Amino acid sequence: MLAPIYLIRSGVSAVMSTLRKHGFHLSLLVIFAFAWGWSAWQPLHPDDWLLENYLVFAALPLILVSARVFPLSSVSYTLITLFMCLHVIGSHYTYAEVPFGYILQEWLGAERNMYDRLVHFSFGLLLAYPVREVLVRLAGLHGFWAYFFPVDVTFALSSIYEIIEWLAARTVSPELGMAFLGSQGDIWDAQKDMLLAGLGSILAMLVVLVLNLWLNSNVWREIRNSLKVPEGDQALGEVKFRQWWRKRQSH
Repeated sequence: MLAPIYLIRSGVSAVMSTLRKHGFHLSLLVIFAFAWGWSAWQPLHPDDWLLENYLVFAALPLILVSARVFPLSSVSYTLITLFMCLHVIGSHYTYAEVPFGYILQEWLGAERNMYDRLVHFSFGLLLAYPVREVLVRLAGLHGFWAYFFPVDVTFALSSIYEIIEWLAARTVSPELGMAFLGSQGDIWDAQKDMLLAGLGSILAMLVVLVLNLWLNSNVWREIRNSLKVPEGDQALGEVKFRQWWRKRQSH
């Protein structure tokens, strides 16, 4: 009788230990699972829902696998979860037909459903910080470059997504392609979406900068020093090639 009791206690202890260690991250996963399940229940346009969710099918396994070898902060995972929830809400209705988008349209006096614009702005606002965390930790960015390159990478990711949207829309029926793009007749829709993503990322980095200035009085010095040319710096290209060639010949 003692063995089953011991196994039960060990199992409960292991579960409680996991919840204490990863409880917040698991709660984020549960929240997203509920949002995704809701979006999958009788979506307005099932074919468009499937197209929109290829992003989820690709991103979620990557996030879960990378969390074991390169875990991000809870802040980053929260921001990613918020964006993914916004995305799957859009996939349920299509971005051009989300009810809240019509409310935004009325508030802003716009001529179109604004949910698409909101999500693209949120792409930059919510994902620039996770991008920054990866760049700072892996590439060792600091100073000015720790604020510039997250914006730059977010701009690039936004443009890549627009290209993927265009390629996907070309391979399906015209009706499904238009629903997937959500351009609502605006020929400059892709450019405006990328601009909003960029503005969102700039705002995110400004918030990070203000917080860092508040917490660390040396931030301005770090930014200035990061813009200085290092002592002993040399050009690359043909200069570096000649150095490499001479070194190779000397051996």
